[in-house]
Amino acid sequence: MSEERFGEFVLVRRHEQGHVAELALDRPKAMNAVSTGMARSLTAACTALAEDRDVRVVVLTSTHERAFCVGADLKERNSFSDADLVRQRPVTRGAYTGVLQLPVPVIAAVHGFALGGGFEMALACDLIVADRTAVVGLPEVSVGVIPGGGGTQLLPRRVGAARAAELIFTARRVEAEEAHALGLVDQLVEAGRDREEALATAARIAANSPVGLRAAKRALRLGHGLDLRAGLEVEDAAWRSVAFSGDRAEGVAAFNEKRKPEWPGE
Repeated sequence: MSEERFGEFVLVRRHEQGHVAELALDRPKAMNAVSTGMARSLTAACTALAEDRDVRVVVLTSTHERAFCVGADLKERNSFSDADLVRQRPVTRGAYTGVLQLPVPVIAAVHGFALGGGFEMALACDLIVADRTAVVGLPEVSVGVIPGGGGTQLLPRRVGAARAAELIFTARRVEAEEAHALGLVDQLVEAGRDREEALATAARIAANSPVGLRAAKRALRLGHGLDLRAGLEVEDAAWRSVAFSGDRAEGVAAFNEKRKPEWPGE
């Protein structure tokens, strides 16, 4: 396994077996609160991962024992002028967009607090694995703002408009069991096993065609919210992008020869 640090607070681990990259939030003294510097580092890490054709799956993790991410760094924000806040906005927005726009499947491994921007970062992922210590929520209206990292758009797409409204308007925290029951997280695991289970799921995903995975994600993302006719056109375009690929030829050959495919990735 190789490691690469982006700034002081973001670490990327590339797992040599299985084409899985781990994007680790590593600001333990602040429970991974997202400062301006951390946001820039996260954007840079996502850019590097998006360009790495060897990466088939990304797992978003935390090095802090009791928190995934507690959201925006309000201590830093407390010192901001209005002009400072305006200047910071595209920086922080770029970090959340960076996670959201990763072209490969992304799994969040959540334990402890995932609040505000921290939960929005998880919502930007395709799947969320949470352990029984997880506490999630979007409390922004309780401090005079709104979810600004995608929460007002991503949460209703996950749980529906009315459920999202209740959670955002009340600003309440939701513990792991209820979060799983409501669909706020996809898989609930025993305490301390979120990273392990997320990496195991990532390994299963990464065994599949990298061309197919990217196209499937593109179709899922672009087709969401469209009417059925338009969605099927999105799917057809994605199918055409893989139908004549080397991966498709190798997949069919491997199936017929009863062997494990060796994906060319093109």
